Amino acid sequence: MDLEKFKSCIDACNECATYCDYCAVSCLQEDDVKMMAECVRLDMQCAQICRLAASFMAQNSDYVKEVCRLCAELCRKCEAECRQHEMAHCQQCAEACKRSAEECEAIANA
Repeated sequence: MDLEKFKSCIDACNECATYCDYCAVSCLQEDDVKMMAECVRLDMQCAQICRLAASFMAQNSDYVKEVCRLCAELCRKCEAECRQHEMAHCQQCAEACKRSAEECEAIANA
């Protein structure tokens, strides 16, 4: 695969990482921070794996499918956690996670 084949997935991963960063910081500003602890933890992990996946795709790594498979899994977990919270930042993050998961699943299963 060449870079053009990865472009939409790279874009989705980068967007997801940005929304996860924003969500984590926003969660830390909520009144009940303890209630948001798992959301923050998954946001941080999801952002990291999304950036790693984007980097591996840009490098056309031999491990793209494996990294994308793991990325999709973490994105799905982060999406599920964020969907449990009504705040706009969580809902926006959930949507970004969903898009990234779908894109990564397509690469992992190609």
